[in-house]
Amino acid sequence: MQYSRLGSSDLQVSRVCLGTMTWGKQNDQPDADAQLEYSLNLGINFIDTAEMYAVPPSADTYGKTETILGNWLAKNASKRKELIVASKIAGPGISYIRGGGDITAEAVIQSVDASLQRLQTDYIDLYQLHWPNRTTPHFGKHWPGQVSFTDVDTLKHSNQMLEILQALDTCVKAGKIRYCGLSDDTTWGIAEYLRLSEKYSLPRMVSIQNEFNLLHTKDWPYLVEQCVHSDVAYLPWSPLAGGMLSGKYLNGQRPEGSRWTLTQRNGLFRDTPMSQAAVKEYVDLAASLSMTPCQLALAWVNQVDGVTSTIIGATSMVQLKEDIGAFEHRLSDTQLAAIAAVHQRFPVAF
Repeated sequence: MQYSRLGSSDLQVSRVCLGTMTWGKQNDQPDADAQLEYSLNLGINFIDTAEMYAVPPSADTYGKTETILGNWLAKNASKRKELIVASKIAGPGISYIRGGGDITAEAVIQSVDASLQRLQTDYIDLYQLHWPNRTTPHFGKHWPGQVSFTDVDTLKHSNQMLEILQALDTCVKAGKIRYCGLSDDTTWGIAEYLRLSEKYSLPRMVSIQNEFNLLHTKDWPYLVEQCVHSDVAYLPWSPLAGGMLSGKYLNGQRPEGSRWTLTQRNGLFRDTPMSQAAVKEYVDLAASLSMTPCQLALAWVNQVDGVTSTIIGATSMVQLKEDIGAFEHRLSDTQLAAIAAVHQRFPVAF
């Protein structure tokens, strides 16, 4: 297993981050225990969760994933210091989480304490804002005209961001969290948080996790460049495009128990004629290279310049082993060129 520094922090994280969002919905406690043991034995030390999980999110599953991880941590207390545990506070819009309100200073304090209780730990290594208070071009809203940037009250949001940083500072000083990060944010969001941190001597955002995969590369090059030059770790989530890049959803297939058989909060915006065509080409290319489609997609993400650690998730041990094994592959220049040829035809395929 290889490791990278998490942005400007002093943490060394594995290049593979174990995502947990299926725990509590598609996976139970024994499943999670098995995934953790297998991953740790291979050197993975980076675990990502969130108060909102499991997914698809619902009031019934809210907090279940943290609880499952917390149960394992309680039984394996001696391993806690070996792990980098990351969690997230949910942004606005979910009625059963703080009434669907914005992230506020009070919400940060409340959410950190609740997560610590569910996780059964004294501290969270990386505490992230799951999505910002303002509307951003994420979750399928990346096409021109879907978000109006000129309507954003930047002064209001800057003031909110300052209050959030002050609350995070309180948590850091109390020893409840070590570092702070972003999720589903933008280049402006990164820059503004860094500006406020420097101006007011508050905790610095050390990372951002955004969706990034062969079907969805909108963060390249501008946001990734911002991360590299600002020493902010870039953490891709959904590197398999919700499983689509595995090829298992081609031609309308819906394998029993798979994620796409469940109701999706933001809909199946990946399932378009263009995305189907792109996946078919990647599946054929992987076969010609004697790789599985998952191995090709994950190895590619891992070799994108600026990526710190890739967040994977699996509902079975077979999937988990295949996904982790993908990071042993080093794509050659010839293989990368073949992938690029497909990607240039389908730069954003949904």
